[in-house]
Amino acid sequence: MARSSMQPNFAPLSADRPSLTDQVAAAIRDAAQSGQLLPGELYSAYQISDLLGVSRGPVREAIMRLAESGMIRIERNKGFRLVVPDAREIAEIFHIRLLLEVPAARRAAERRTEAQLGEMRSELKAMAAASQEHDESLFMTHDRRLHSKILHASRNDRLVTTIGALREATRVLGASTVERSRSLEDVYAEHLPVVTAIADRDAAAAGRAMREHVHHTGRLLVSQALRTDNESADLNALWDEVVGPEEPT
Repeated sequence: MARSSMQPNFAPLSADRPSLTDQVAAAIRDAAQSGQLLPGELYSAYQISDLLGVSRGPVREAIMRLAESGMIRIERNKGFRLVVPDAREIAEIFHIRLLLEVPAARRAAERRTEAQLGEMRSELKAMAAASQEHDESLFMTHDRRLHSKILHASRNDRLVTTIGALREATRVLGASTVERSRSLEDVYAEHLPVVTAIADRDAAAAGRAMREHVHHTGRLLVSQALRTDNESADLNALWDEVVGPEEPT
């Protein structure tokens, strides 16, 4: 991959807002997704600290947090590098997501409150608006929030953290299926039946819709990784080996 000498265009952070560590982590994630941070390039805590205008403490904490999620790799006394998962690793991540998010969607349909449903619908509406504006970054922010709302409605907060970490591991890929394999409108359309089923308290339909969405996204990302890495592995063979046959919902 070609290297760039251009510095990431970070905006200074505000010390008045809560949790500088959270802000730093979010800034690094966004820079990775937008391509301002390049996979394999070495970055230092000092560099990020200067660019964001904050002390090195919150930067180091954010780097440790992102390393735990698998998004970056720390090199002792040097800095960190973004980690791009290969095709098999992506398949493994989506296998786990299928095992967790499908039953969570079913539980959300059974246990959601009207307030939680309203929050899901708000995120879905925001996704539609971002889609119309072709704002991929904003769209993916509301995509993540919608999934988080569904997980919260399943009444298992630890799932939110677990799935969040799995999503972080593929965050460096960005919304990489968009404009390659599908549009923002296509991604929005995959979420609509999930929320509709949850609204109808139809657990089976919610599980099916979530499985179709996560399954489709995973296969597209694995396929793209195989092409990017010039691997000769067969998509179907790799997917079936890692994920296995479809499970009934």
